[in-house]
Formats: sequence, structure tokens, C-alpha cells
Amino acid sequence: MPSSQISAPAAKPQSALDALLEFIEERRRARGPVADLEQFEREVRRRFMAAEAELVGEEIARFDVDVPVIAIDGVPHRQVLRCTQTYMTAAGPVSVERSLYSTRQEGERAVAAMELKAGIVEGYFTPLAAQHAAWAVAHLTPQESETMFGRLGGMNPSKATLDRLPKALAERHEACRIEIARELRAAEDVPKEAVAVGVSLDGVLVPMKDGQARQKREATRAEGRLAKGPAGYNEASCATLTLYDRKGAPLRTIRFARMPEKGKETLKAQLRDELVAILAKRPDLRVIKLADGVSDNWAYLSVLPDGRASEQVLDFWHAAQHLHDGLAAVYGDASPKCDAEFVTYRHTLRHDDDGAEKVIRHLRYLRDLHPRRKKLVAALKYFRHHRHRMHYASLARRHLPIGSGVVEAACKTLVTQRLKRSGMRWRHDGGQAILNLRGFEQSGRFDRAWRMIADTYVLEVKLPANVIDIASRRPR
Repeated sequence: MPSSQISAPAAKPQSALDALLEFIEERRRARGPVADLEQFEREVRRRFMAAEAELVGEEIARFDVDVPVIAIDGVPHRQVLRCTQTYMTAAGPVSVERSLYSTRQEGERAVAAMELKAGIVEGYFTPLAAQHAAWAVAHLTPQESETMFGRLGGMNPSKATLDRLPKALAERHEACRIEIARELRAAEDVPKEAVAVGVSLDGVLVPMKDGQARQKREATRAEGRLAKGPAGYNEASCATLTLYDRKGAPLRTIRFARMPEKGKETLKAQLRDELVAILAKRPDLRVIKLADGVSDNWAYLSVLPDGRASEQVLDFWHAAQHLHDGLAAVYGDASPKCDAEFVTYRHTLRHDDDGAEKVIRHLRYLRDLHPRRKKLVAALKYFRHHRHRMHYASLARRHLPIGSGVVEAACKTLVTQRLKRSGMRWRHDGGQAILNLRGFEQSGRFDRAWRMIADTYVLEVKLPANVIDIASRRPR
């Protein structure tokens, strides 16, 4: 064949890293500024992300194993296929060739040893990319997260993928939830400035896909009552533990929430475990138990462990609301007399050492004058039942909390702001997946918790004796 007909070998494609270095040198040699700074920033980011993804992809490939037989957690697997798979890194997608292995048992799926060694999350995300995606959907909807990643550049997971990820993470978390919580608590120190720990729990209604809204409304109408209100909602639960210093300033708060369940059993167990762990490290802490007037809350809080001393505190603002309801039943809701007496006796309740007793005496006096005012009778009963939890003046002098605002804020920021957006309906598992991530984030535990969950994706892969994986040792 004439030499003129011999084709030159195809040029090797330029790597993204080399292209980036050339781009940088070109711009450094340039004398004037770019025409459009925003466009230049986008180009710089695109090139850096491409180089980063390329390097990460090369490193992922180093985890590959190319031998006939391997042992995964001690179970023999045989190689069945080599193929290319795309993975999502924090800098964007990369394609990597890897081997698949199988036990060859019926119904058994082939697995990639490379993914198990590298800790690839759900067969698609690198650990850092999965962490970023999980953090995003803890705060934003999957659609909003997809849009955010698209605007930032780099990784670009789809809405459907972002929707599946937290549910898959929740399955792994729930399987070892107690162990993860124990490790998180063990890694945390109680600040030396802390003198008290406030313990609270509360509930918030959540729209449920299986909330039986239609059946509830039909049952209400069948009873001859007007169907109104949030049918199809069930009560999720929130709990908080807050450490306070001598001046009453909060030092740190642990927050967590559970989707609706009978008796709030899981949340109560979590709250107790957290308190026990704190008191084991600092038994001198004063325990402040705060809640509204719901009897179930106090039945639970009353048997929680105590530290050096404890206080039961009925939320002051709930008490004030019941005071207003009682007075409004006598004078009318918006009357000047009602407003005046409410201001007077709310101040008494808050600032006098025997404020609760003075309020009770006044409500009893009004009750004797108006014995048929049901809300007045209910208010008097409420104050009598909780009078031992209303030492607000004494608590305030000692810089101890008198309200359950911390847990009520958690109900809003942890649950409402993410689960009660327009048109949302939740199933238990999907909602809990989001609450787990948000609870970790709001408690300052997200990174440590993530590391523990991510570690569950790493499995031990061993080669048989006298077998060397030469292919994986080749330079790439």
C-alpha cells in the first residue's frame, strides 16, 4: 500500500485537565479583560468542574476489581460482565468501566465490587455528591433542588433521583437508628457553662396521603355535623433538649421529629435516651420539663429522669391564653374590661410569687358569679390542675425558661416549613426520610450522621488466596 494511503493514528482526545491548564495560560497571557465577566465565570466553572469530574472518575476506576472470583463479606462471587456505568460526582457525571459479580443464584442481582469498595450510594452517587443531594432535599423540594444544581453547575441529578435518595437513606438509617444515635451522643460533650437542660415535646398536624380525609368527612356528615377543618391530617411529634447557661442563654439545642405514630412511642424513647446520655455526663444539671397542658405530655415528662433537681413548667403563653379565654367568657372577647383584667392578671401570673393562686382566686370569684360560663369553668379547672407548674416569677429570677417556645419553633422549622407546603401530601416513610435529615441539620449533627449512614454502603471485598488483580494496578 502506498504510504500516501496510510492513515495517521487518531489523536488522543485532550483531557479536561489539560484543556483547563491551556485555558488558564491563555487567559494569563491576555492583556485586556474579557468582554463578558459573567460568561467568563461560567466558562471557568464549567472547565474546573469537568477537570474535577475527570480526576474523580479516574480515582473511582482504581477501586475496580477485574478477576474471575472475589469474596464480598465472605460470600464468593464470580465475574459475569464488564461494562461502563455513569456515576454522579459532586462535579458532574462520569463514566467508568467496571466488573459485575454474582453468586449466580436465581433472583440474585449482579453487583459491582468497585461500588462496594468506594461506597457508591444507591449505585449512582459518589459519597460527597450524595451528601450534597441529601442536604438539598432536606431544605428544598426535589424540583427546587434539581433547579438549584442546574444553576450552580457541576452535579445535575434529576428530580426523580432526588426524590428517591432520602427514602433509600432512611431505610439504612432506620435499620441502625439506635446505634447511630448512640454514637452521635457519645461524640458530643456537654458545655461546661451549662447549668440546666430544658426538655420539651409537642405535636403538629401533617397532611397525609393515607390520612383517610374522605372517610373522615363522610363520617362527620353521617353524624349530622358540619364537615370542616383539616381532615386527612395526622399529628407528627417534635422534641427538643436545650442546654442553658447561668444567665438563661441557650447554648445548644437537639431537635428531632417523627411522623405520626401511636403514642409517640419512638420519639419518647429518643427523648429519654438523649436526656439520660446528657445526665450521665453532667448529673449536676437541673432538668426543666416544659410543655403545654396536654395530659399525655405530662404523663410522659413526669417519669423522665431528673438531674440534681427538676422543675415542671407549664408554658406561660398557654397559661395566659387560658386566662384570656376565661375572662372573655365573662366580659366578651374584645371588650375593654376583658383586655384590662387580662393585662393585670397576666402580669400577676408572671411576676408575683403566688401569681397562680391569685389568678385562681379571681377566676373562682367570677365562676361563683357566672357558674354557667363553660369556658370560665374550664379555665379555673386548668389553673387548679397545673398550679404546681406555674412558678414563673421564681423561675425567671433564676434565669430558667418559662415557655416551650423552643419546641414550638421546632414544630415550625423542622416540620411545617418543609412538609406543609402547598399541595403536599406525605406517606409515613417519605416524610420521616426528610425529618431525619432536617433533624440532623438543625441539631448540628448532619456531617457526623451522614458519615455513619454513608459507611453502610461500604462492604469488604477480598480476592481469593494467590490471586493478584493486575488490571487494577495498571496506571490509568
